[in-house]
Amino acid sequence: MVGQADLQADVIVVGAGLAGLVAATEIADAGKRVIVVDQEAEQSLGGQAFWSFGGLFLVDSPEQRRLRIKDSFDLAWQDWLGTAGFDRDEDHWPKRWAQAYVNFAATEKRDWLRAMGHRIFPVVGWAERGGYDAMGHGNSVPRFHVTWGTGPGIIEPFVRRAQQAAKSGRLTFKFRHRVDALTMTNGTVTGVSGTILEPTTVERGQTSSRTVTGDFALTAQAVIVASGGIGGNHDLVRQNWPARLGAAPKRMIAGVPAHVDGRMIGITEAAGARLINRDRMWHYVEGIQNWNPIWPNHGIRILPGPSSMWFDAKGKRLPSPLYPGYDTLGQLEYIMKGGYDYSWFILTQSIIKKEFALSGSEQNPDLTSKSWRLTIKRATNKGAPGPVEAFKKHGVDFIVRDSLDELVAGMNALAGDRLLVLDDIRQQIEARDREIDNPYVKDTQVMGIHNARRYLGDKLIRTARPHRILDPAHGPLIAVRLNILTRKTLGGFETDLDSRAFGADGQIIPGLYAVGEAAGFGGGGMHGYRALEGTFLGGCLFSGRNAGRAAAKSVA
Repeated sequence: MVGQADLQADVIVVGAGLAGLVAATEIADAGKRVIVVDQEAEQSLGGQAFWSFGGLFLVDSPEQRRLRIKDSFDLAWQDWLGTAGFDRDEDHWPKRWAQAYVNFAATEKRDWLRAMGHRIFPVVGWAERGGYDAMGHGNSVPRFHVTWGTGPGIIEPFVRRAQQAAKSGRLTFKFRHRVDALTMTNGTVTGVSGTILEPTTVERGQTSSRTVTGDFALTAQAVIVASGGIGGNHDLVRQNWPARLGAAPKRMIAGVPAHVDGRMIGITEAAGARLINRDRMWHYVEGIQNWNPIWPNHGIRILPGPSSMWFDAKGKRLPSPLYPGYDTLGQLEYIMKGGYDYSWFILTQSIIKKEFALSGSEQNPDLTSKSWRLTIKRATNKGAPGPVEAFKKHGVDFIVRDSLDELVAGMNALAGDRLLVLDDIRQQIEARDREIDNPYVKDTQVMGIHNARRYLGDKLIRTARPHRILDPAHGPLIAVRLNILTRKTLGGFETDLDSRAFGADGQIIPGLYAVGEAAGFGGGGMHGYRALEGTFLGGCLFSGRNAGRAAAKSVA
């Protein structure tokens, strides 16, 4: 029989992902009682962060300094502002969150994590390089710090802390509890109610049963919504798709499981919370269909180095600076305004060996398992990393041929629309290849390759030595069809710096907090229009910590 103590707590957290776990553990550490509610089973503890590459945005870190990277708060804030493009009245709190987060990344973030056992791979990645002027989009320096252990490594400290709190009685997990409504008492959020779903043994990420076995009601002095975004609900993605990015894709692949459906966002909005910047979102253009899927329509993102040649569906090379790793939403806008929802990489075996990584903990067993022996093989293997070679062999989007004639024929056969003209593709590749003979060039992508190799981290593991694409010594030739991959919601519930949610009337709703992706990773959209990468997990950490500490102080 369920006792009253199991039905009430000081705080309820809706969602057992990273942001929810951070909030819950802060509350428990403050000596308060917290209930964590999640519609999925215990095997999904940690949510989407488990599947991540574990990248974290840090500023002026020891890892950067060892690689002779000169970074600072001022440079990072300049990059953030140039990337975010804040231009709305609604951006008041998002901008304040952004500044607070960049300061967090430049000060206590690394030490706070390190005290819990978190460690970082020593080579710092250079994501979202921008390619515009100094005040435009992009990271001026490498800031993408990969967690040693990838996604599982980032959630481990908080899973451990939560399980310890559960043993002490300060934290109660209620898995397979799906929230259907927030409870309001005299304008204050005082709990949640919903349905209990039947137990499930499906593995993490797989679609679980929605068979209802009962209902529940829980009470508390505060509720923290940590339910994630909408990336698994493609109808909702299309409904919120901004016209500035062209027409919404007719076909997309899913970078998150199906249960990331935005359902709790709708429930919270119906209770009166103010949802802002819902048209801001972050989807990738380098998506490939998973040959060994875990969830429906499962896609994986290629994390590319700078050397692959990028062509649109009609075979026209993407313009400067829309090169691999430079400007995700700029690439998305260009591709979608071209009238098609896919594009192509053309590259060589030498490029794929050194430059291709796949996003996701399961695609990086060396880093995820914390094996230095396996990780070192990335630089010494004759082929690409094992998961990349598996996609090259089994992935439907990969074409491998010995000649350009055969490659283009295979690309046309895969797309089924015969848009690519061999002579046009050849002319563009040969023109690029002529630029390789000198260390000084006018081709800005080749300039970028030379620039990347001046950075030791890229030279060691992320950027191939410049060579001609059509040089047989670097073959075979490889083409990859790139699909639109849904991922992150950049807008969300408007919150103050304590993660307290505002209502439609502009006033704080007593007892209601929002964190992580549900809050646009803080304030209702701290990234603005674009992200600098490594900032999504960090936003979960920062907003969850703020909410947990504030909620713990607010309850009697």
